[in-house]
Amino acid sequence: VKETNFTRLCSTTKILTINGMFRGPALHAHKGDTLVVNVQNQAKYNITLHWHGVLQPRNPWSDGPEYITQCPIKPGANFMRKEPCGGMPTRSDWSRATVHGPIFVYPESGTTYPFPKPHAELPVVMASWNKGDVMEIIQDALATGGEPNQSDAFTINGQQGDLYPCSKPGTFKAVVDYGKTYLLRIINAILNEEMFLAVANHTLTVVGMDGAYIKPLKTSYIMITPGQTMDVLVTANQSPSHYYLAARAYAGLVYDNTTTTAIFQYNGSYSAPKTPAYPNLPNYTDIDAATNFTTQFKALASKEHPIDVPKSVD
Repeated sequence: VKETNFTRLCSTTKILTINGMFRGPALHAHKGDTLVVNVQNQAKYNITLHWHGVLQPRNPWSDGPEYITQCPIKPGANFMRKEPCGGMPTRSDWSRATVHGPIFVYPESGTTYPFPKPHAELPVVMASWNKGDVMEIIQDALATGGEPNQSDAFTINGQQGDLYPCSKPGTFKAVVDYGKTYLLRIINAILNEEMFLAVANHTLTVVGMDGAYIKPLKTSYIMITPGQTMDVLVTANQSPSHYYLAARAYAGLVYDNTTTTAIFQYNGSYSAPKTPAYPNLPNYTDIDAATNFTTQFKALASKEHPIDVPKSVD
């Protein structure tokens, strides 16, 4: 964990990173595996470990807060941790804006997904980008009791996308084959905003949320909250071209009203459009769109994935 210079939005900013990367490196594991992670703190801050979104029964020792479940890792120190299918290191307060990485947990060896195996998976990690020091932003907000300054941009896999200045060359591109189905591993690592996300002209099928399978839900968009994960299937069944995967905030008060994009790009020989097709995203304050999406979630509740909940409550 160290500070690294990154140039985004036409200016250079020093941010805290894992292995010099933004977004951080991905971990891959099967359910039931144990991960061994050695964290070396080369930053000037204390850091702690937080393994977000992974169930860890009887192992509650890396939950982020310093001096509550764990001691911090001091500058210059290192710490080795064994975790049953864990996550990534982070720092207190707002450094998680840049210090994060995805963990992809596959079915237990000898088992498979409760849906047809996709051709490939594509990570979609959304994050906030601030030109200023994120630690100073939150400290100023705490001192005044006001709202923190809004971010200057959102990112997908570390890139802001075509719609921001000085950002088009780095736009993340997901190259797909016609007729193939892909599993989007979507993570909202943004600090404050819930996000609407869609792929232009493509239907999304949500099959998992926060580490649990759900009844497949077909939708034209998703709404995903900070810290939440969703597994989404999308089939490349449209005319070969370029399509925007776009995301913007769902929020009511102070929020970043910019839009981050990636490109869903078909393989093959064709004339690429000057501008990719853009999805129909709900408006920033569309509470009906958010509610209509979230009220459709249902547990998978199959023989292989049983659910035991009380059916009457006194």
